[in-house]
Formats: sequence, C-alpha cells, structure tokens
Amino acid sequence: QLQLVESGGGLVQAGGSLRLSCAASGRTFSRYAMGWFRQAPGKEREFVAAINWSGGITYYTDSVKGRFTISRDNAKNTVSLQMNSLKPEDTAVYYCAADPTPYRILSDYVVPADFGSWGQGTQVTVSS
Repeated sequence: QLQLVESGGGLVQAGGSLRLSCAASGRTFSRYAMGWFRQAPGKEREFVAAINWSGGITYYTDSVKGRFTISRDNAKNTVSLQMNSLKPEDTAVYYCAADPTPYRILSDYVVPADFGSWGQGTQVTVSS
C-alpha cells in the first residue's frame, strides 16, 4: 500500500495560484493511477482530478477544467496539482489518493471509492 504525504496548501486570494504536491512511498508508484479529491466543511469528499499510471490520461471535474492541472513524475514518486484562478468555492481540505489496482484505466466518472490509499490532507483557503 502506498503512503502519501501532501504539501503546498495555504491561504490565497481569489484569482491566485497554489501548487499542491503529494509524495508517495511503499509500492511501485508508476503502476498506479493517482487522484486529488477535496472536502469542504459539511460536504462530502468530491473528485477534483486524476491521472493514469503513465501520465498520458488526465481527468478533471467540470468546475476545475481550464484552471487546474494534474501531473506526475514517476522518477520522483510525486503527483502535483497546479491550481490557477482560484475561487472561494475551491476552499477545502485537499487529499491525494492512489488507485489500488495497477495499470487500471479509470472511468470517466471518478469517485472516492475507486481509490484505496489516502494522504492526511492539506488545507486550501481562498479568500474573496
């Protein structure tokens, strides 16, 4: 099972940018799809972005398309989320997660149940 540690969260004004990173250890990172999810207070955890094992396929929820970019570096066992044009509604705890199944192609509808390993989360707060 992969161990995941997120970093890069913080407080930013609306319109600003943040870059989240997730460092992985414990399994062969390059075999597994990775995802970012977020959970705002009082709301369920929701999908934000995902990337397949090779980095060749990416997935985004509609609300972040064109603003967020997910990427991975299999040599460094990291996955990142570049967040631009941030909005107050992006405020949440952001979690990194790993697919438990190697080389799986995710469906177009990604849900938290698809992922088996989770980081502790990093807070992102966007002020208006």
